[in-house]
Amino acid sequence: MPQPDIEATAEQVFAALADPSRRAILAALASGGPATATDLAGRLPITRQAIAKHLALLADAGLVTAEPGERRRVRYRLRSAPMQVAQQFLAALARDWDSPLGALKDHLDEQARGTP
Repeated sequence: MPQPDIEATAEQVFAALADPSRRAILAALASGGPATATDLAGRLPITRQAIAKHLALLADAGLVTAEPGERRRVRYRLRSAPMQVAQQFLAALARDWDSPLGALKDHLDEQARGTP
């Protein structure tokens, strides 16, 4: 089973990704590079205030970092590390499931063939 710190990070990532607005913000950052909340509000059908709240949650999950920019404007940049941790969590879960499911399939195949 996955380690507790991996599980906690994965939980934050999954919670952050559960919201379609946050996924849209991440997609916009992925395609357009670092941006301010104002820049993102210009590209997405979401208010600047809502984007700021979503960016705070994404930052808490470690999916974006805030970088000071010119004229006190904060630019947000994607971070892939938490997403990689979530992928490791899912891979570990899949491994934990694959073995028992494979054994069950083998057992059912043997039963279907009439092999003890």
